[in-house]
Amino acid sequence: MYPKQVVFVYGTLKRGFSNHFFLKDAKFLGRGRTLEPYALSDGEYPFVYRKEKVSPVCGEIYEMDGETLLQLDHLEQDPEYYCRDQLDVVLEDGDKLRAWLYFFPVPQGRLIESGEWGVYNLES
Repeated sequence: MYPKQVVFVYGTLKRGFSNHFFLKDAKFLGRGRTLEPYALSDGEYPFVYRKEKVSPVCGEIYEMDGETLLQLDHLEQDPEYYCRDQLDVVLEDGDKLRAWLYFFPVPQGRLIESGEWGVYNLES
């Protein structure tokens, strides 16, 4: 049995988007943002590039078991495509957590200066 893991998602894994079903067994902890600024871009998929400091990235925070995290690693092709790493995030209520985030190794796509990708469709 794997220990619980906390993951920050910022793209197609968010509620209302195409890959959210991967999180069906995960516990939603809330919306939040990264403490540090990064570059969020939109290409074929959303990308976060850690070496460019633009703005905090907005997203959702989930708690899941290690098996679900391994499924996300497979989806994100970690470490060949995206690279999973831990960082500090803050929930809307101000609580700070350590969470995994999938970074992209090179800048790519159209920069999203606001730090938030996509429009929510919470009914999905």
